[in-house]
Amino acid sequence: MSPPRDHRFSRRLQQGELRRTFGILLPYLWPSDSLETKARVVTAFVLLSLSKVAGLFVPVILGQAVDMVSEEAFALPMILGLLVAYGALRVGEQLFSEGREYIFARVAQRTIRSVGVRVFDHLHSLSLRFHLDRQTGGLSRIIERGTKAIEFLLTFMLFNIVPMAIELLLVCAVLWSLYDVSFAVVTLLVITIYVAWTLIFTEFRIKLRKRMNQSDQQAHGRAVDSLLNYETVKYFGNEQHESDRFSGAMKRYEDAAVRSRTSLSVLNVGQGFIIAVGLTLVMYLAAKGIDQGHMTAGDFVTVNAYLIQLYLPLDFLGFVYREIRQSLVDMADMFGLLGQPKEVDDMPNAPPLVRKGGEVVFDHVGFSYQENRQILHDVSFVARPGETVAIVGPSGAGKSTLSRLLFRFFDVTSGEIRIDGQNISHVQQHSLRQSIGIVPQDTVLFNDTIGYNIAYGHPGSSKDAIVEAAKLASIHQFIMELPDGYDTMVGERGLKLSGGEKQRVAIARTLLKAPEIFLFDEATSALDTRTERAIQGSLRTLSEGKTTLIIAHRLSTITHADQIIVLDKGRVVEQGHHDALLAKQGLYAQMWEQQARVDNDSREVVSISHHP
Repeated sequence: MSPPRDHRFSRRLQQGELRRTFGILLPYLWPSDSLETKARVVTAFVLLSLSKVAGLFVPVILGQAVDMVSEEAFALPMILGLLVAYGALRVGEQLFSEGREYIFARVAQRTIRSVGVRVFDHLHSLSLRFHLDRQTGGLSRIIERGTKAIEFLLTFMLFNIVPMAIELLLVCAVLWSLYDVSFAVVTLLVITIYVAWTLIFTEFRIKLRKRMNQSDQQAHGRAVDSLLNYETVKYFGNEQHESDRFSGAMKRYEDAAVRSRTSLSVLNVGQGFIIAVGLTLVMYLAAKGIDQGHMTAGDFVTVNAYLIQLYLPLDFLGFVYREIRQSLVDMADMFGLLGQPKEVDDMPNAPPLVRKGGEVVFDHVGFSYQENRQILHDVSFVARPGETVAIVGPSGAGKSTLSRLLFRFFDVTSGEIRIDGQNISHVQQHSLRQSIGIVPQDTVLFNDTIGYNIAYGHPGSSKDAIVEAAKLASIHQFIMELPDGYDTMVGERGLKLSGGEKQRVAIARTLLKAPEIFLFDEATSALDTRTERAIQGSLRTLSEGKTTLIIAHRLSTITHADQIIVLDKGRVVEQGHHDALLAKQGLYAQMWEQQARVDNDSREVVSISHHP
């Protein structure tokens, strides 16, 4: 099903216009490329019409039956015929209604799936900045409520509210034609007052419900954030602090929920009073008609049946309207995500990156996350195919920012980055990222099997390819010692594995991807010395002939680099190979000396602990 190309979701829904809302959903309900969906929609409305027609004749037949049995002598076969017709209409009304539900269910669920997938895809297309500013738990609740809102709106708006309004007009017409205009006038007046009361009071309740949603989203977001950082909470013994924060958020939700529930009671009492008054007035008119001799007991029953047929759904209307309004709020939140602009987007008709070896050029690159916070200043260097280029510098120098710019999570503020002579901002992001393999320092795994996480580097890879990548990453033996082997679940964010094990999985994943350019962000920092040396040897062998960028914190791991870029406060202050930089006696030499001193101190501590 082709999704509609309208990005003004948030603004439209905030205006609260049902017509515009259904204008957004219409391309999903009536897609130009799906005859099956159109046929289902038409069939559903035909069944709905038959259901309402059957329901319209039920009270009339019931009234005729009552009049007939009220006579002293009546024909039993005729009574039986009326009762059979009455039962058939009741069953037919139910069958048509359920048939409509069955036929339309596929349309509703497909619409929910299409919109949900579109929101999901759009979230993945947004910049890293957006995801750093938003809480994942809150986003999941927005999507969950939004998709449920679509289902509710489609089901109740199309097949309850609109048919109910049509049925009300038909019943009024029948009452007018069969009895007197006063019946229709009183019925319409009561319904109008009931709807007005519901609308006015519900508008007030919507504000309370918004506060409930905000409090619920905040509480859920804090809970998810705390649980994702379970180990950090334990490290600092801050269980009570997290509990207090969560309790505070839940307390705000509690207060908002109580106010919302109290207002609901007031609304329900008002609705009940209006219906009771209306029912009393219309039944009085029917009794008066019998007293005057122009209405019968059967007419009294018919009027009563029509009123019950109308008022029961009207009592339900209060709930439906409240939920529809809430659904619009929830949809506005979800569609607001679609309204978020893509900070980094492909140019129209952008070509894919053409691989020619993997030469990386940073040409006078400047970057700032905010206008008043410049991170990189005029950074220039070249990493040629087959070369290993290391990037070092103090914390906050801008090393990780370079990797984010290379992956085009952000666009540069000035200058440009080129791969094989092509400006990365002019090519398709997908092809760019397919050409680069990264092993990050902070490895996060999916809550799935080890095999799945390794295969994520190249989905659809054979088991042999996965095993070979694991062997090169020195983790195959560890995996085989596990009871479930490659089918072992790693837990959320890979918490069941140690830091070193997660890093080796990440290395295997990147090796399986087989990119043109390797980017290692202190890729072996969590490994022991023996494993680190083994993996570094494998990485050097596999990256031969390819461009390799290493963001390093431990300088001892990059002494072999063809070129070392030294960053300080976002500027390239030194550039050259290891020996040349040491000879300069600059920042790199200072960092080398400091790390050597720390390593010597550590060895002395270890020596003392082993030889008291």
